[in-house]
Amino acid sequence: MSSNNSFASKLRAQLRARPRVRSWWLCVGAVLIALAVVGPSTSVIAKGEAGKHLRVSGAGKTMIEGGTGGAAPVPVTTLVAFHADAQGGDFECLAFASSQVSGAASGEFDANVMYVTGKVTSLEIAKGVATLRGTATVTGLGAGQDVPFIALVHAGGPGTTVRLDVSGLTFPEILVDGHISID
Repeated sequence: MSSNNSFASKLRAQLRARPRVRSWWLCVGAVLIALAVVGPSTSVIAKGEAGKHLRVSGAGKTMIEGGTGGAAPVPVTTLVAFHADAQGGDFECLAFASSQVSGAASGEFDANVMYVTGKVTSLEIAKGVATLRGTATVTGLGAGQDVPFIALVHAGGPGTTVRLDVSGLTFPEILVDGHISID
């Protein structure tokens, strides 16, 4: 233990003899501690064009391009609503199809075929397109908990597009009513 005190005594004596060295080491130590504490607790969840606020929000009704697909596609409509910024956000998408594939009632979208409700954990914005990423609870098609999703949304009103990738499925959608804002 005396050799340890001897080493500590010599180190203190050297540091006292060199005030600039001591100040430098103290500054380096303070910076390293600050980086170790602050660094892991901060993360960028939004990135995009410089000078932008990095916000996206929208809501509306969409049609899925090609409906259910296949030789006899059934039309599918959705209600979509979302908002996100650098702190995160929420994403909702409720898909309806008709319970009747032909006849007068085939235009009634009365069957809930899929619901995606999730938290946005990252947002990227570039050239009028926002990419929202997160995890969701999915019911109906592709059902599951903590399912990763990606939604690409374009700014604008009717005619603009939304693409949702979730549960290994891709849904290209066209906004028929509503608006999407990116700023």
